[in-house]
Amino acid sequence: MTTTPIVPVLPDTQVLQRLDAAHFLHPFTDHKALAEKGVRVMVRGDGIYLWDSEGRKVLDAMSGLWCVNVGYGRTSITQAVARQMETLPFYNSFFNTTTIPAVELAAKLARIAPAGFRHVFYTGSGSEANDTNVRMVRRYWDLLGQPERTVIISRHNAYHGSTMAGASLGGMSGMHVQGGLPIPGIVHINQPSYAEHGVGMTPEEFGVHAASWLEERIRELGPDKVAAFIGEPIQGAGGVIIPPVTYWPEVRRICDKYDILLIADEVITGFGRLGKWFASEQFGIRPDLITFAKGVTSGYVPLGGVLVSDKVAGVIVAGGDFNHGFTYSGHPVACAAALENIRIIEEEKLLEQVAHDTAPYLKARFASLAAHPLVGTAESCGFVAGLNLVRRKAGNVHYQVKFDPGLGVGMICRAHMFDNGVIMRAVGDRMIIAPPLIMTRPQIDELIGLIRLCLDRTLEDLERRGWMR
Repeated sequence: MTTTPIVPVLPDTQVLQRLDAAHFLHPFTDHKALAEKGVRVMVRGDGIYLWDSEGRKVLDAMSGLWCVNVGYGRTSITQAVARQMETLPFYNSFFNTTTIPAVELAAKLARIAPAGFRHVFYTGSGSEANDTNVRMVRRYWDLLGQPERTVIISRHNAYHGSTMAGASLGGMSGMHVQGGLPIPGIVHINQPSYAEHGVGMTPEEFGVHAASWLEERIRELGPDKVAAFIGEPIQGAGGVIIPPVTYWPEVRRICDKYDILLIADEVITGFGRLGKWFASEQFGIRPDLITFAKGVTSGYVPLGGVLVSDKVAGVIVAGGDFNHGFTYSGHPVACAAALENIRIIEEEKLLEQVAHDTAPYLKARFASLAAHPLVGTAESCGFVAGLNLVRRKAGNVHYQVKFDPGLGVGMICRAHMFDNGVIMRAVGDRMIIAPPLIMTRPQIDELIGLIRLCLDRTLEDLERRGWMR
């Protein structure tokens, strides 16, 4: 007896594209250009792969948006969500109430967090969590009798969300020119990009030098005015900027010297991305607050929050009302999804797999792309990686010839990636990936093969345009 395989009925792409153009305002999008081109409609996911409404299969090397850590199609997460929806789909955490998933997740997070973190404040996203950080650090200093300590220092090219406070904390110039940002009380220093700022120094020397920019700004502002410094362990949306190993320990020393709170934004790097629950442990950050979101549920349901150190929580708890919160703080369905997601990471030993097997393999295979004539550098850390597209290579990263930014070479390369079955993000002329943590060695080989093919197609395209001369 034979059975006929079930072929999914695909939607009418053109109808969806017209509806999308008519009604859906997308994040970070030129809507006129998108309407002319037509949006790509994603309809299904399984493991590390996606399918669009035309039936095309794509390897998702960006984990959705840095978040689908355990891959698509995890039935146990959807079942956990369904059970909670049937039992208690929602109740708030205001008015002296709680729910079982919120309590259980808080206890679980306290267990897997770095030492000294036993409290969590829930939000719906990383943006809301960073807004919470602004409120919390200012409340902290107010309770300690230093209300003038309100300034938060961040970095240029950092990304900390899209709300008014989150976008202000971030250092994206394109965001700041829209909406009168940053808001008062937030200032920025240069990012620890060795390729951009490290001429004439070893990476180790540059790490200490880059950290010194923080001390200079603290002195300029006055230590009695500075509340905190915030940074991503690895800058994600800024192009996977991996700091030298000397950077974060020196930042921590400076924060200790001036009694400044240190916030680690681990929205991208948390929950196994670098082979540990939190990158703070790997980089020696020892933060006072940790922002999380994305990987806590593998993106299945929105959830974010702040892990609060005992140092900060003790002051906040003793200070009476903290007049801040959200309708969906500790949403029981989101917390149920997070609990099952964390169980999967633990049971399948994904941290160990990434740390000791697949991330080292990815590092070696990704580094091989540096031999391509279009690639200047190719580097990775855990399950994030980035390569620079250059017009002319050089042995020293500081002397490679770049493309004119106005040419949009990165977006040309990104289009070739999508058209040939792999999702790779473009940040200027830097191409970046953050694959699902479940990726195997054969799938890494598949990924590198696809990237190399698309680099070849991009090179051919640029040569036809005369841009490689």
